This record gives sequence, structure tokens and C-alpha cells, in this order.
Amino acid sequence: MQISTEVSGSGLDPIFKYIDEQQNEFVQRLKEWVAIPSDSSEPQTWDEVVRMLNVTADKIKMLGGNIEFADVGSQRMSNGQLVHLPPVILAELKKDPKKPTLCIYGHVDVQPAKKEDGWTTDPYTLTEINGNLYGRGASDNKGPVLAWLHAVEAYQALKQEIPVNIKFIIEGMEEAGSNGLDTLTEQRNMTFFSDVDYIVISDNIWMSKKPALTYATRGNCFFFVEKMYRTNAAAVTCISGNSALLELADSLVDSRGRILVPGINEAVAPLTEEEEKRYQGIEFDLEAHKKDSGVTKFLYDTKEEILQHRWRYPSLSIHGIEGAFSDPGSKTVIPRKVIGKFSIRQVPNMDPSEVEKQVTKYLQKLFAERNSPNQLKVTMPIGAKPWVANVSDPQFVAGRRAVKTVFGVDPDLICEGSTIPIARNFQDVTGKSIIMLPIGGADDGEHSQNEKMSRSNYIQGTKLFAAFFYELSQLPQK
Repeated sequence: MQISTEVSGSGLDPIFKYIDEQQNEFVQRLKEWVAIPSDSSEPQTWDEVVRMLNVTADKIKMLGGNIEFADVGSQRMSNGQLVHLPPVILAELKKDPKKPTLCIYGHVDVQPAKKEDGWTTDPYTLTEINGNLYGRGASDNKGPVLAWLHAVEAYQALKQEIPVNIKFIIEGMEEAGSNGLDTLTEQRNMTFFSDVDYIVISDNIWMSKKPALTYATRGNCFFFVEKMYRTNAAAVTCISGNSALLELADSLVDSRGRILVPGINEAVAPLTEEEEKRYQGIEFDLEAHKKDSGVTKFLYDTKEEILQHRWRYPSLSIHGIEGAFSDPGSKTVIPRKVIGKFSIRQVPNMDPSEVEKQVTKYLQKLFAERNSPNQLKVTMPIGAKPWVANVSDPQFVAGRRAVKTVFGVDPDLICEGSTIPIARNFQDVTGKSIIMLPIGGADDGEHSQNEKMSRSNYIQGTKLFAAFFYELSQLPQK
């Protein structure tokens, strides 16, 4: 069915006025949330993650929501210790069977942050500078989660009926891999997710200063290449073994970044004419991006080429070598075992199990050609699939209308070069309509020092979410 994207009169002005009037209060709440150092990278800080989840649950309860803290089990650490994982919040507001149901996903854990890492301000003290709100989690993902809650609050404060039923799934382990969430989704597919019509994720950013809707993310295959020296190997063998690992790494890509592993590029879905036109219309400033990236040139010359290689073609990144000498000074001792680490971002039509076979075969072949007396072991601990949505899906129509209402422009339709595994998991398990509706700016620095969200994006993003509720309610019901 063809659905008009013309924006209808929605009576949202009072909602928007309330959000504007409450913006200082909304910023103060974000300050309180940022102050909780909910770093999920180490079990030692999971108590703070749980504290953050409790604060989030209390806010949802204030909005009249029913809360369940779903148990997702334990995780075995590298030392063999079994540690209980923080729970996942499953919440639901008052339900009307005549309305469609929207499930909002978010997370309230953050990446590690220390002032001495290069932050200009204390990462856990939200600081406003020139209209930007600096603090760990401001953009990823505490700001967007609060914006959803504030959009609900705006309707309730004005005693306006929320146009859709709302559920929340909020976790505290996203930055550490969302352990247990896949299983929980499968367990609750016939209960919590059974009446859900739409799932929305706001855990990414725009491409430029222009609002955007995200319809795809790349997957990720992470590899360990373990070089082990035999106990009777001579020192000279060890030295050549270290150089072998570097040579293997150098054999993975060419000077243009093209992956040299046979079969990888052949699996990429062909570029369609419709998709090619979509890239031409995306707002993207090459010179500004060079400046932000700290480089004078890119591997490719045009906007379209650069965006395609960020989004729809696989890429390979080398992350380091574990076990090699990295301390200051000089040291000639050769480690008996070193582990090279790299990852391949996948795109649609690529399958992690096939990528694992292709990479292992290629590296073992190269290593065998060296006639080394040592051993090589290739493992893939992470194999996350890419996600892609249908941009003609009605939920994207609602998203476009909502952006037009708040920002006065049609959004760019963009992809995300990184990996957000939960999107593919929700899609595969629930079969529901999924959209990514970001409010973060392109320069937010989500995992970097000086992470921030602009006050404008935070407040206008809250209005966007309120408008999205309305526009979803105007779609033809299934």
C-alpha cells in the first residue's frame, strides 16, 4: 500500500511548548544520570550499572509503567569466575488494545572514561559549553533514553492520551556485548514481544547536521590469530615468527583498503540503481569530515565512494598484538606466544560462518608457504550479522513525517558503518518492523573523549520522539 508522507495537522504544539519550557529540568536529569559511572566493561563496576538500571526503572514507574527486572544469567570470566549479569528492564505503560504498540530499546551503561584520558571536563559531571552537553553517556545512550521518557512525560503532563501503547526494553550491558539479551529475546518472543508492532532503536548518530533515519548496520567478525612457538624452537625462529605475524597482517588488505581474502568481496550484494541515487542525495561535507578525522585526504575521492565504503562494503581493521613488548624502553626478549587481533565489518549477503572459513583457509595457506616450524591458530570469538530494513516500511514513513514536523526537512536515509547486533537479533527472532531513529549529532564522539550531545539535539530530539508517537498512530493498522 502506498502511504502519503504529507504531514497532517497533529496538535503537537502544546507538547512541543511543554518540552521547551521543561528543557532545563530535562538537562538536570541528564546530569544526574551522567553522574552515575555505569561502566559495563568490568564486573567491578557492575554495581553502578545496576544502580543506573534502578534509577531508570524508578523513572518509568513514575510514568505509570509496570517493571520487570529480567534475569539474563551469569558470565564466566577469563579467570574462571562466574559473575551474575545485571538484569534487563522489561516495562510496559497502560495498554489500549485499539492502539498499535511501540517497543523502545535503549541502554544505560557506558564506555570507560577518565579525566586523564584526555577529557577537557570531568566525564561524569555533565558540563554545558557553547550549547553542548559534555559527559560520558550524554549521547550514547542516556540522553536518548531520557528523551523517550520525557516525550511520554510531556503527553501525561498535559493530560493528553499517548497515541500508541509503549513498551521499553532497557539493558545495562550493551557496551560489553549485550550478554544474555539474545536468549532473553527468544524466551520472551511469545510473551513480551507478542503484541509489539514496531521496535525503535536510538543508539546511533546522524551523518551530518541534517536529521536522518538509519536502515542498515554492518556486522562484525572479530579474529584472533595466535602464533605459538614450539618449545624446542631456536631464538632465531622466534624472531622470524614475529615478522611472520606482521606479514600475515599486511597480507589482509591492499593499499586501497580492499580485503584480499578470497571470497569476501564476491559475497557483497550488488549496488542497485535505487541505492545509488540514495547516496547522491545524502548531505555529507567531505572537507569537514577530513578536518574532523584529522587527515588531508581519503582513500576515495567522491562522497558516494566514501559513504559506500563506510556502509555497504566490508572493511578490515587491525586492532593490535597481545603478548608483544609494548612498554617504554628497549627489550630483546621474544615472547613465546603472540596474538594478533583484527576484525572484518560485514555487509548484507555475507555470512559469519563462511567468513570464518575463508579467513582461516587464507591465513593457514600463507603461513604454510613460509615453511615455519611453529604453529598458527585462527579463532573467531565474535560473529555478528549485518542488519538491513526495508525503507518503504510504514514505520519509516512515520519517521520521515516526524522529522519533517520537528525539523522542517526530509531526513537523509543512512546506514551505520559500525555494528549494533540487537537490531538483527530483534529482526530475526521477533519478525517485527525495526527502525533506527537517531538524535545524536555527527560530532558527538560517542566512544571518545569529550563525548557530548548538543542541547538542541537533546530537546528537539525529545520533540521528535513525541511526534513519532503521533505519526505511528496515523498509519493504517494491520
